[in-house]
Amino acid sequence: MIIKEKKLNPKLYDEDVEQIPTRNGYGEGLVEAGDNNEAVVVLSADLTESTRSEAFANKFPARFIEMGVAEQNMATVAAGLGISGKIPFISSYATFSPGRNWEQIRTTIAYNDSNVKIAGHHAGISVGPDGATHQAIEDIATMRVMANVKVFVPCDAVEARRATVSAAKIWGPIYLRFSREKTPIITTNETPYTPGKAEIFWQSKAPKVAIIACGPILHNALLAAKELEKEKIGTIVVNNHTVKPLDEKTILEVAKKCGAVITVEEHQINGGLGSAVAEVLSRNWPVPIEYVGMPNAFGESGKPDELLEKYKMKSKDIVTAVKKVIARKQDLTYG
Repeated sequence: MIIKEKKLNPKLYDEDVEQIPTRNGYGEGLVEAGDNNEAVVVLSADLTESTRSEAFANKFPARFIEMGVAEQNMATVAAGLGISGKIPFISSYATFSPGRNWEQIRTTIAYNDSNVKIAGHHAGISVGPDGATHQAIEDIATMRVMANVKVFVPCDAVEARRATVSAAKIWGPIYLRFSREKTPIITTNETPYTPGKAEIFWQSKAPKVAIIACGPILHNALLAAKELEKEKIGTIVVNNHTVKPLDEKTILEVAKKCGAVITVEEHQINGGLGSAVAEVLSRNWPVPIEYVGMPNAFGESGKPDELLEKYKMKSKDIVTAVKKVIARKQDLTYG
């Protein structure tokens, strides 16, 4: 397997692997971006602490705007700032931004190609006890269909910081997706990271299936790959941190090499990463594909791990999906 080449966290498979919420990386990235460029400003919809915008607000109070519970107003104010030379980041829970203010984002930010960065927090069902109303599981789908908008889904807090800093340097609307719960640290500052370029984090000698994942659930994909290796089922695991623009070159390369694909995301199966990958494969290189994600359902209150178990997004569920797609590939091969 190829792991050392990517300079990943050497303890990522340990039970005591360090765990930090990706939202923490966003907070650190905001301060770094603010240090780098005085044009960076931050707006919050009455969730300064929860979205980890607090450190920026404390360091740069003149460049921080508390909008109150007014996500739609926040988007329109940011749109004006974004076409006036500023680099605004707007922060709220993803169910509210881009959930509640989707139309304002579309009309005032995306349509005008305003240089706004939309930070959607508490995404996925791992939000846990807050329940379905606060678990954004449709946001990748709704943002990736919007013209001019890029979509970044970092896999851990380290990558979240790097994605935030990178977003400040890239012109145009960008949606950044962050989780609430502590999740394993997978990468390091030396791990390759370039927006728009997927990275292979695991590759067996004779891979049969490519596992393409985004967000913190990538850790479960890596655990599944390690388990499958014991059964002599080789895989490639791709960290697809940029859902839009999709790295079609890497996706096609791994699909051709393996002849079967699994997508893994903490999001609705319909419209998210899985759909984006399927669109690319259907146009260029159709192969059997299976999806791990939310099965056309809303979440519910519960502990994050319990919810991932119920909705079949654990490493064992990825193992099952891999075996299922291999069987489908064999049926096509031997007819």
